[in-house]
Amino acid sequence: MARTVTLSAAAVLALGGGAGWLVGSSALDAGTGTVVLAAGIAVTVWLVVMGSREAAARPMEHWRSRRLLRLAVIGLVVIVAGSAGLGFTPYGELAVPLGFGVVGALLLPASSLLGDRTYLVLGALLMLLAALGAFLALNSVGQLYPRGLVGLGAGVLLWAASAYRSGLVVQLSGARYR
Repeated sequence: MARTVTLSAAAVLALGGGAGWLVGSSALDAGTGTVVLAAGIAVTVWLVVMGSREAAARPMEHWRSRRLLRLAVIGLVVIVAGSAGLGFTPYGELAVPLGFGVVGALLLPASSLLGDRTYLVLGALLMLLAALGAFLALNSVGQLYPRGLVGLGAGVLLWAASAYRSGLVVQLSGARYR
């Protein structure tokens, strides 16, 4: 019997945040990067578990899932082709800001497709972060700004969106501290 795996939007955002954190931690020194990466893996796993609790609560229509898949494939093709193209130029350090800028740009049509405005804010913030990282990359030497700042910043933004989507923000704001 075949089983289908269903991921909630919060789990997908948490995995995206983990990927961003992985990219960002690779720009750090070996010792610091390992500790930062380990902390990021722990946060990602925790958010995926918390976000997967209500994965099958509301299944998506087939036409919406096809359009989302089409957006994901277009984004993947643009990121791979753009990164490969940038690798042949002296602007190869712009590959990471390009990738997260494309993800942010694709969240804008995904927002109307999913009927959730929070993806508009997330997409705009990711594009702003990518533009800042590209600007700093062109005015500095090394991978700290284009890979570190953009990767870690995108990871935090995607994790925050995951926490919001899974209801953790509401739970934490309603908690009473003594």
